[in-house]
Amino acid sequence: METLTKNDLEVLKKQLISELEKLIDLKLTGEAEKEREEFGWMRSKTIRKKLNISAATLQNLRITGKIRFKKLLGSYYYNKEDLQKLFSDENE
Repeated sequence: METLTKNDLEVLKKQLISELEKLIDLKLTGEAEKEREEFGWMRSKTIRKKLNISAATLQNLRITGKIRFKKLLGSYYYNKEDLQKLFSDENE
């Protein structure tokens, strides 16, 4: 068994702080949301802003099966391609 020194704990502390700063920066800049969009899934809030629709409208689309969704840790994610197709069909 190895003994932990005060220096070991200082190194761990610096690593943890560095990782937390990176996560905070990602959250503040929205990079995390952009990464999810690249994979084709977007959160409810992002979709409502981009499409200027209400939460009820988005829920209705989900319930009627017009768009695919996933629920992860209490948040809904919607398929970007389904939304683009749905709204491009309505415009034609």
